[in-house]
Amino acid sequence: MKNMNKSELVAAIAQHNDCSKKDAECAIEMFVGAIKHGLVKADKITLVGFGTFYKQKRKAGTGRNPRTGAAIKISASTLPKFKAGQGLKDAVNK
Repeated sequence: MKNMNKSELVAAIAQHNDCSKKDAECAIEMFVGAIKHGLVKADKITLVGFGTFYKQKRKAGTGRNPRTGAAIKISASTLPKFKAGQGLKDAVNK
């Protein structure tokens, strides 16, 4: 199994869309920025056939420091999540 990093993704987009790497990188930056901004403003962003980006709240709780074993408080937070759509699932499972 191979991982793809950002520069490899930029190169793949540039090659498949016959554009420059600079334009491909700009497109990725705009997409990521729009998703970030969208999740700040809304609870969910749905791209039909691709998937849904959404926020999920995590409750506060207690944990343990692995080194000392002391109890620590973990504050509540909101996490970004992604659920793949059926089109993406089908493409991956071909």
